[in-house]
Amino acid sequence: MTEDTLLKYESLVDELKSYLGNAKFDTIFKSMTTGLTKPEQFLIKMEMSRLSQPIARFIDLRGQVTGQVRPYEYEGKQHFMDETAIAVFEQAIERHGGYTLAVYEAVMSTDNNHRVMQKKAAEQAQQPELQNEQKLDCQVIKFASYESRREERMNYSIKITVELSQDNTIAATTSDISLSGAKIKLSPRYQVKKGQRLGLRLVGLEQDFELGLKNGIQYEVVAVEKTSLEFNHIRLKRTFIENNEKFDEFLESFIHGNKRRYKVNLDNTLDAVVSKGYEQYYIPRVTSLFTFFSLQNDKLYPSLVLTTENNIFIQRYFCDERKLSCLYTILNQRRLAQLLSNPAPVKEEYLYTFTHVVAGKVYYYSATRTELTAEPQLSALFFGFGSQKESWQCFKVQLMPSHPEDSYIPLSLPNTAGKDIEKLNKPPTPRVQGMLKDVKYLVILTAVGTDVEQAHYQSFSYDKSIVNQLKRFGHGKHKTPPKLETVDLEYVNLRSHKRYLYKTDVVLTTHDEQTHTAHSRDFSVMGLQIECDQPVTFQKGEIVELSLPELQKITKKHTLSNLKYEVMAVSKSFTTINLKASRIADNPHEGVKFFTLLIENNKDKLKVSEEAPKVPGLSTALRNMVTKSVCQFPFYLHKEAAHFKTGAIGQGLYPSPLHIILQNYGLLNNTTSIDAFLSPEQLNDVITPLIKDRSRQDPPLPFTLFIRFDPKKSTIEDAIKSKCSASDDYAPLLLFLKKGLKSELLFIMRIYISRTGRPDTDYLANELKYVSQYALHKAKDLEEALWAVTGVGDMVDITDETLSHLDFTAELVEQMNKRKQIWLKRLT
Repeated sequence: MTEDTLLKYESLVDELKSYLGNAKFDTIFKSMTTGLTKPEQFLIKMEMSRLSQPIARFIDLRGQVTGQVRPYEYEGKQHFMDETAIAVFEQAIERHGGYTLAVYEAVMSTDNNHRVMQKKAAEQAQQPELQNEQKLDCQVIKFASYESRREERMNYSIKITVELSQDNTIAATTSDISLSGAKIKLSPRYQVKKGQRLGLRLVGLEQDFELGLKNGIQYEVVAVEKTSLEFNHIRLKRTFIENNEKFDEFLESFIHGNKRRYKVNLDNTLDAVVSKGYEQYYIPRVTSLFTFFSLQNDKLYPSLVLTTENNIFIQRYFCDERKLSCLYTILNQRRLAQLLSNPAPVKEEYLYTFTHVVAGKVYYYSATRTELTAEPQLSALFFGFGSQKESWQCFKVQLMPSHPEDSYIPLSLPNTAGKDIEKLNKPPTPRVQGMLKDVKYLVILTAVGTDVEQAHYQSFSYDKSIVNQLKRFGHGKHKTPPKLETVDLEYVNLRSHKRYLYKTDVVLTTHDEQTHTAHSRDFSVMGLQIECDQPVTFQKGEIVELSLPELQKITKKHTLSNLKYEVMAVSKSFTTINLKASRIADNPHEGVKFFTLLIENNKDKLKVSEEAPKVPGLSTALRNMVTKSVCQFPFYLHKEAAHFKTGAIGQGLYPSPLHIILQNYGLLNNTTSIDAFLSPEQLNDVITPLIKDRSRQDPPLPFTLFIRFDPKKSTIEDAIKSKCSASDDYAPLLLFLKKGLKSELLFIMRIYISRTGRPDTDYLANELKYVSQYALHKAKDLEEALWAVTGVGDMVDITDETLSHLDFTAELVEQMNKRKQIWLKRLT
């Protein structure tokens, strides 16, 4: 009845909302509802009263809207909203005279809210023509979107009565229950609304227990989930208006005592394991460097950098002969100010750099695309001269806000789930928080230049007599530069066996009978890392014979000479070699047998080869902050027979242009398809042949994806034409791109694809353990799904840089860019 009335007079209710807070509201209400019956007037008046209630809810729109979210303080309480939401908030506050439920609901219903857009997209996706044309089998993973539960919910079905209004009480059942909430099943004919208050009596429990509840329990409707034609799921939270401690103690005890019998609700944890599982594949494989900038004495300095085996080369590139980072002089105050003046949520720029060595000292020269465009007379000089240097680099720079509070992502488990969970759910230590408290921005640096592009820059002619003018792009050195803390990303040790530090003599013999002396640095059951006295010429895959004269003295059972080992890796200095035991058929390897026995008998004496973090918890904190601010287009490859297929894509806080295109066609829900961008044929013909034999240890391979997009087309299949290339030579694609420049939009993406190893189940151990306690089969299904991931990719937009190397007129490119900006702005 209530919902029917509100729906019937929806336009009237919306109009009345606009007068809430007006001193003459009662008079206005009376005049606008004169034609309604008394019960109808009463229900609408109750809805107005509900919306007028002052509230203290915290608004956090990070990850929920397409706009740039920033801290916003109101009456001593800090919210996180984008400009659209702030405008709605301030207008609503002024209209209603304070922070009420009407203000909150207005802010949560802006057009750029993902929930609102997804609802519209879902309605669009239900259209038969779209359903028939799309095979949506690619999962959409929303990064860092999982939440921690305060307590466990138990799947428990009992009879209840629900008081919808004073004269309307109906019978229903629960689906699950917790101390502070419940989910109930209700027939669709009984319509309830978010925010509505309901009274429940737990009839099924009251038959067996004395609960001391004369008037039942009051709940507030949190959400209505339409699950079938037979019933809806209504999610409820308690208002705790009863203030009945004895009942609270009973319910908590009842749930704890029966959770194994009735099982706890695992939905939240299952979602978290899936999201975190895909995140742990992505972050370690990214080729971009994550640099955090802190505000110190009113100036921004790089203070922390998160490194992986794939991005460490960028950090090392910016270190001079003193091993000190020079990023503070390159991304200086002037350039940061220029970047921050860009109104886009993610501020983007291209940075060109080279170094010059004088008397053993390394000096950096750099310029941004914006700076060189403003001074065309120096542009050819900088590009022509700088690109001759071996140190020449082109970086894509992306800057976005970063919030220290994002460093804390608790487990998706409530503290009541186990004695260790509360400890693991604690926020970062005071030491870590102290290192993060001044962080304001995250800068992502990606090396996107190619040899062909560098050769193009080398063809620029310049006046050699004015080379001295390049000094303005040079950077000096500070004797005591601001401290930049390098933090290694902690993730799974992908070796199958633990390595132990141990130094002993080693003699190597090659197939041509050459002998080399060396010593071991560490060993495991299956292999060793050795340091040779002189550089060697070994190749990966070569088989060598190894003898261990010192270790032979402690065993008579094993012969430790002429042991066959395969070369797995050789350092750049050609002195450090990684070796793996080479087996012949099924014969046991004598070295493997010896080291297995040695490790088993001496575990308490051997030291594991693991570097303890300098600041415990700092790596995890930075990882969380990065995960909260993903702005690229992650995607995941699954193996299917001899080929790969896209099994999932990632979506972070900041959508890339490809996310926006998918969203435009209602394809950014729980499942999607990116076949229009990256077709199965392109995966099979271009990508698979190059990555199929790669291993997890190999660096990512670059590819380039060229996309022509016509936003006037009604389906994504008609709107998109794409080409994928593994070559740096784009000449064969000139005609394809020129057609797109004239009337369509061009997006050029650099793709970095690498193979994955085993999933980092240590990162997920607590959630997987919790799931397996109640649903072992679900835990196994989750692990199998994560093991199915065989490759991970990252797409970075390089359109502007690539087009500058092609033979197109500047006017044509500029016109296309204007069309693109208009289209993107319309959607975001």
